[in-house]
Amino acid sequence: MISQITGTIDHISENALLVRASGISYEVHIPTAIIQSLNGRLKKDTEISLITYHYYQTDPSKSIPILIGFANRIEREFFEKFITVSGVGPKAAVKALKFPIADIAQAIDGGDLAYLKSLPGIGEQRAKEIIAKLQGKMGKFGLMPGGGQASKDSAPPEKADIQNEAVEVLIQLQYRKEEAGNMVQKAFTRKANLSSVEEILNEVYRQRKTDGR
Repeated sequence: MISQITGTIDHISENALLVRASGISYEVHIPTAIIQSLNGRLKKDTEISLITYHYYQTDPSKSIPILIGFANRIEREFFEKFITVSGVGPKAAVKALKFPIADIAQAIDGGDLAYLKSLPGIGEQRAKEIIAKLQGKMGKFGLMPGGGQASKDSAPPEKADIQNEAVEVLIQLQYRKEEAGNMVQKAFTRKANLSSVEEILNEVYRQRKTDGR
């Protein structure tokens, strides 16, 4: 399983790159939202490192390995959640993810059927299925940059662990460490019984949404 690729860009097309690594060129499909987030970095003969989702596209006579590329693991995690929806396979998801992931996540969380229907290949029924499957699970992704958008010392060890994990995720999402720590602490001030990283991030996301950020 290929989970990451680092090499030199050989060729750029609308939704794919040819990446040359160790003398072999790999075709890596890239969702439009990710292409846009990499703006300025996609130039021929420049080095690039991509987190990849690797799967096999099968038909009755053959099985073809496919690589889909992302700028970071959180983008790939969103993609993996998105394709858990019935009828949304990897190929369809690459086409559908046309807008910033943060915006799509916020539309899912807010039940914005019209927005989701505007994604390529996503009709009304599929949009409803996306909301039914993923609503309430988008906090982490709604906090990603680019879209419209209790003290640790006194906490029990297990709670301190999930607080630290939540802070680390926010740092990966490009928030400053101090800002991330404050966001997590405020989440526990509002809701003291948070018991997982996902719950913490959902609470952070809800508060930022209420604040209009």
